[in-house]
Amino acid sequence: MPAEVLSPRALNRALLSRQLLLDRPHLPDETDGRRAAVISAIEHLVGLQAQAPFPPYYGLWSRLGGFRPEDLGSLITDRSVVRIALMRGTIHLVSARDCLPLRRQLQPVLERGLRGTFGRQLAGVDPVALAAAGRELVESAPMTFSQLGAALTERWPDHPPAALAQGVRALVPLVQVPPRAVWGRAGQARHTSAEHWLGQPDHGAGRPESLAELVRRYLAAFGPATVRDVAAWSGLTGLRPVLDELRPSLVTFRDEQGTELFDLPSAPRPGGDASAPVRLVAEFDNLLLSHADRSRVVSTENLKRFYTINGIFPGSVLIDGFVAGLWRLARNSGSATLTIELFGPEQDLDPVVGEAERMLAFCAADASGHIRFAAIG
Repeated sequence: MPAEVLSPRALNRALLSRQLLLDRPHLPDETDGRRAAVISAIEHLVGLQAQAPFPPYYGLWSRLGGFRPEDLGSLITDRSVVRIALMRGTIHLVSARDCLPLRRQLQPVLERGLRGTFGRQLAGVDPVALAAAGRELVESAPMTFSQLGAALTERWPDHPPAALAQGVRALVPLVQVPPRAVWGRAGQARHTSAEHWLGQPDHGAGRPESLAELVRRYLAAFGPATVRDVAAWSGLTGLRPVLDELRPSLVTFRDEQGTELFDLPSAPRPGGDASAPVRLVAEFDNLLLSHADRSRVVSTENLKRFYTINGIFPGSVLIDGFVAGLWRLARNSGSATLTIELFGPEQDLDPVVGEAERMLAFCAADASGHIRFAAIG
């Protein structure tokens, strides 16, 4: 029988459901339950993109009812979650038990990026020796990349310090240590090895490490999806054999262009008529970055708007499940202004204002909050 065709709305609702953006689960009141639920959400999402320190807080706020900044800040300080370069070579926030298994799976992405960007500058440098020297330095004391590069030039004086530091980033699983990315605190990005920070080389033993399991986890959080979608999310290549290996345990569909989509049989697919509440999605959120074809959540025309604002990928406004605007928060002494730019002229503002007020209560409870509708430049 021909595969069922999924409409863009059906794909949208499936994605929102997997991303915890359709029905927002509420965190329990007691501390241990909250911690477990936040970690479970992070693991279900296979991490949150965290190239800037604070978007993961907004990413979890948009997905978990009752989420508070300290729910994540405490997990960072007690080493239950970490920030490390993973998918697409970008920094992600992941659980401690996912950290090293995911890094081992995605190591080829980091090494390919290193060769493409710094290969010539590192010509003649033994990668094994560079990794060992870098590991020794950052495990003696966490370092910024500037400090690390300067220290490495003592051994490799003919190579740029920035290239040497980035070589270590690609070859050694480096995590950024607090107070970086702890809500209400500031700090430079200082790094040590994940093994050193987590206290044992095999932290995460027992977690699945096969590429097949990584693909299954992607489908659970982002499916139904094509082979190209999995590659766009992970940065890995050569995934067609993995999907073919998994095919007997998956279900397949087609999109309206006839492209094959893979999915887990029991994963939720609510249907295109399911209601989708207004959501304010974080800057750099993987919701918008994890498919080769992003039309299931944002039109091609609207996607272009994200790449014209000073190199910053802003927060997005979802109305009826699709990106219908941008948001940006600005804070100064005693006040916070949430600016919202909507793309369509005929929007019901009440649900948007309600979600905006909820955001200000989350992130600026100690400030005078203001909501304004204007262009974001």
